[in-house]
Amino acid sequence: MSESGNNDFRIEKDSLGEMKIPADAYYGIHTRRAMLNFPLSGQRLHERFIRAFAQVKEACAAVNMKLGYLDESTGRAVIAACRDVSSGKLNDSIMVDPYQGGAGTSTNMNLNEVIANRAVEILGGEFGDYGLVHPVEHVNMHQSTNDVYPTALKVAVFTLLVDLEKEVSKLQEVLQAKESEFSRIVKVGRTQLMDAVPMTLGMTFGAFSDAVARDRWRLFKCRERIKKVNLGGTAIGTGLGAPREYILQVAGELKNLCGLPVSRSENLIDATQNTDSMVEVSGMLKSYAANLMKISNDLRLLGSGPETGIGEVKLPPRQVRFIHYGRKGQSGHT
Repeated sequence: MSESGNNDFRIEKDSLGEMKIPADAYYGIHTRRAMLNFPLSGQRLHERFIRAFAQVKEACAAVNMKLGYLDESTGRAVIAACRDVSSGKLNDSIMVDPYQGGAGTSTNMNLNEVIANRAVEILGGEFGDYGLVHPVEHVNMHQSTNDVYPTALKVAVFTLLVDLEKEVSKLQEVLQAKESEFSRIVKVGRTQLMDAVPMTLGMTFGAFSDAVARDRWRLFKCRERIKKVNLGGTAIGTGLGAPREYILQVAGELKNLCGLPVSRSENLIDATQNTDSMVEVSGMLKSYAANLMKISNDLRLLGSGPETGIGEVKLPPRQVRFIHYGRKGQSGHT
């Protein structure tokens, strides 16, 4: 947009001053400042995280409306806007860099402004008319970045863990089938790559299967910890600034919205200040990656050759392998 045309921009104000915002932008001044402050990676937030964040905002709005803190007109507009965001329609307006200072405040404000301006649009107003729907007073009511951000992150991670568990389960089933298929094929077992005692190829695949089964179990246990959220804890987990009934109901509302077994942590302060459950997820992923690497390397070694290696298994070809002999104009391929 051209800065020469006044109609191409609107002016928004905050405690630091004024800024020009594109007239048709769903984001506002807080998002714009964050874009200028953190031009770091050029990446965007994961779509699952955006979806989860919008679901958290919808749950908060729904409870606030039910308890009478949001009037029905405003509440319904905010909920409709949240659903537009969670559907992915407004992903291009979630513009702040994932790598940012401020513990996620910029991301939270980006969501607040986009939801507010979409709600304003639904109500027939013009972008930036925060007298109709305000990003903080309405969309962020009874919330803090410190409870909505980690809650959204856990919901997003939970959905991804569910997807991963399905794939791990498929891999386990394939390896178990190979264990049965190769149960009568005798091969040499090795220690330190030296011949040891006989075993079956099925036993090798059975060991692969059991390793993956443990990863599947770890995924399940991680989900047990991830499902505990601190929504309602506000800034530090004490719930200061949020009504008691809201605190008691908001996690249940989120559970109904996202279809996941999330629940309010019994200790909101603990769930706010400690993120060891995410460290556990990271460790689980590293464990699974290590097992996949081990299985891949074993199969590569057993399939080495074909003439001078071990050559006990034959892996399906995936691409042509070219071998240059070193003499000009001569080459071979396998």
